[in-house]
Formats: sequence, structure tokens, C-alpha cells
Amino acid sequence: MSTLRSRSLFLSLVLCLIVTFGFGQDYYSIHEVRVSGLPSLVSRTPDPSDVLLTSLDTILHDREICCAKDSALEDSAQRADPASLKDVAVKLQGRHLLSDGRPIQVTAQYTEADKINSGLLITTLQAKHALLMQWDSRLYVCYGATYREDFDPNSGTQTYAILTLLLLDTRYSDARREIVFDRARDDWSKVQGVLSLNFIPQ
Repeated sequence: MSTLRSRSLFLSLVLCLIVTFGFGQDYYSIHEVRVSGLPSLVSRTPDPSDVLLTSLDTILHDREICCAKDSALEDSAQRADPASLKDVAVKLQGRHLLSDGRPIQVTAQYTEADKINSGLLITTLQAKHALLMQWDSRLYVCYGATYREDFDPNSGTQTYAILTLLLLDTRYSDARREIVFDRARDDWSKVQGVLSLNFIPQ
């Protein structure tokens, strides 16, 4: 009987410790978000200007908008500095005309690296909008991410932490095309910024 009581007391103590130390801790879960249906376009040459046009064409995937001949953004995109996403945003922001004269309004949101937050990236990708990302002076299409969602039951706050970013290098059509930026391994200081684009008819 004493042995049974000892086991019961031990189990009660273990349960008490689990409740004591487990209660109030953060809970987390891992999620993934992807923008599907993007065209598999490959840049004509590795020249940064060609890579920019192809990457824009990939995220907008509307040849009337960009960047086919006589598209609304063709001239503006060609005038943009492919080494500066900020300049690309300036050139594309505003009112443009389709080949048949219909106007569209383009919203180009450039975010510098030190102002990028997990919520911005996740919200944009969840809205099915891929982004342009400049990393180590190269341009990529960011089409997805894996992230950790943390929840603090005490405060009721919910936060997000990017784990990886899923990228496309439009210079390639082979295995080099798909790149993963790993926050635990890759240097975030080499990211220059991101650019999101949207357009609506006027």
C-alpha cells in the first residue's frame, strides 16, 4: 500500500510541476504562405535591366500592364535603375495608360531593410501578392515564407517571426531558380529592401 501511495504522490508532484511551469508559457506554431500561379518566366539575359523587367512581369503577370511591348509600364520600367528598388518604386508609382488608352493607378511600396517587419511580408503574401526583394545586390521574386506564430496567453498578444523566405531568381530555369533565404543562416544586413506593387483601373 505504501508503494502505491508513493507512486500516487510522485505522479501528483509531476502533474503539479507540469501545470506550474507549463502555465503561462508562450505557444507557437509554424506556418507557410505561398503565392501560387506565377508564370515561369526567364530573363532574356542576366543583365540587371532584363532581370528587373522579367521579375516585374512575374509578380504582376499581366502583359498589358508589364512588361511586354506597348504595355502600360514598359517605358517607366526601362527607365528605372535596376540596382535601386527605391528608384523602381518612384518610376512606377502613379497613373499610367494601357495601350488602348484606359488609365490604371499603380501603387508601388518600397520598404528599406531596416523597416521590413514580419507582418508586412506575411500580409502581402497572404493577399496573393509576390514582392521584389533585393539581396546582396541581386533581384529576386519573393513568393512565399515560412514563419512562426507566437501567442502569449497571459497578455493575449500574437507575434510573427519569419523563418525563411522563398525566392525565385528569374535568371535561371534550372535548379538555381529557387532560392531559400534562411533567417538563421543568411545575413539580413545584405538585404537592401523589398518592393510590393498593385494596380487598379481608374
